Amino acid sequence: MKTPSRLIAFYLPQYHPIPENDEWWGEGFTEWRNVSRAKPLFSGHYQPHVPADLGYYDLLDEGTRVAQAQLAKEYGIEGFCYYHYWFNGRRLLERPLQEVLASGKPDFPFCVCWANENWTRRWDGEEQQVLMKQEYSEADDRAHIRSLFPVFEDKRYIRVDGKPFFLVYRTENMPDPARTAEIWREEARRAGIGELYLCRVESIGYRDPTEINFDAALEFAPDWMCNGPRLTADSASPGNPAETMGKVCEDNLVYSYQTLIDNMMGKEIPGYQWFRCVTPSWDNCARRKKDASIYVGSTPELYGDWLRGAVDITCARLSGDERIVFINAWNEWAEGNHLEPDQKHGLAYLEATRQALEESLLSGVTDNERTRELVIYRYQLNALEQRLLREEQKMEELLNSTSWRLTMPIRWVKRRLLDLKKYFSA
Repeated sequence: MKTPSRLIAFYLPQYHPIPENDEWWGEGFTEWRNVSRAKPLFSGHYQPHVPADLGYYDLLDEGTRVAQAQLAKEYGIEGFCYYHYWFNGRRLLERPLQEVLASGKPDFPFCVCWANENWTRRWDGEEQQVLMKQEYSEADDRAHIRSLFPVFEDKRYIRVDGKPFFLVYRTENMPDPARTAEIWREEARRAGIGELYLCRVESIGYRDPTEINFDAALEFAPDWMCNGPRLTADSASPGNPAETMGKVCEDNLVYSYQTLIDNMMGKEIPGYQWFRCVTPSWDNCARRKKDASIYVGSTPELYGDWLRGAVDITCARLSGDERIVFINAWNEWAEGNHLEPDQKHGLAYLEATRQALEESLLSGVTDNERTRELVIYRYQLNALEQRLLREEQKMEELLNSTSWRLTMPIRWVKRRLLDLKKYFSA
């Protein structure tokens, strides 16, 4: 399938037992244990996410990896971006990719993203209860990049203008990312790999990648700066008992999926090289019993519209190998963001992916600069207009609500008391 943009999906290589997870979480642990034990927290809450076509697979099975690639290719995904775990010379969850390299199967493009966070019991990469800590040094920088040369040399490895495409999840965790990038580039040239195409993920905060000797940045979806207001009991799930939803909203971070889309699509385009990212959904309560981030209201249709907008803007801004859009993710089941089919939606999110590509306004790409600018402005303006319309609807619903009318006398008294306070303070 010929597509207007290169779609790359993040890929979690976690679904197979390793000794470390056996020690930390119990024998035979994989993320499927969290996924299958998830419970709905309120009426209409979609949990657990139960896999359909591929089942509760083991990624050490070659047949599973081949089936994943075939499914992804059929619906327009160009390649997978494997999360890569390196801790000062120690690799974790490396076997799926190593077996892909050794066997040559599947014949499907891939790249890697160094997930350079601490491993913790909270699954958030922060400092509480660290299980595996990241350590940085110049010697480790050299050893790390050298270990990746066999990966970069694979004929399936994704390149940008001939350069191996290597991502780092949190450059802000690195003590001197510019120096690390310099070392990596030096080692790659010396080994005959040539130039690298380095990309930082905007998982936390924004920064011009050229300031740290990187080539590009990738927005992460969800962008935590674009969440919008936390939902309350009434706004999160109208009609449910307030005390039930109130507890859910108190213990967790509940947001609107539509608001996330509006805010992310309404972002100002930065001056540096920048790739867009979308997510089909997000709900990590399978991993967390408290402080989970839950986005309500995701549908294949909303996701498809978001992806189509991201593709159009990408085609308007970028050219050649840099026409890249990321999807988060292919199989992050415990975070509720997966394109792989589940028992509720089946293939709907994959079908929305293919349809978004087919309907992209710029599938016949133009090089007209004015047309590119108009496409970008149109999507940003549309996002702002839709956000304003929803706010107006919320205000109208509030003004017409019984609670608003019943509390009107209280608000009147409160205003008068404030006026009296100002009067006597004058």
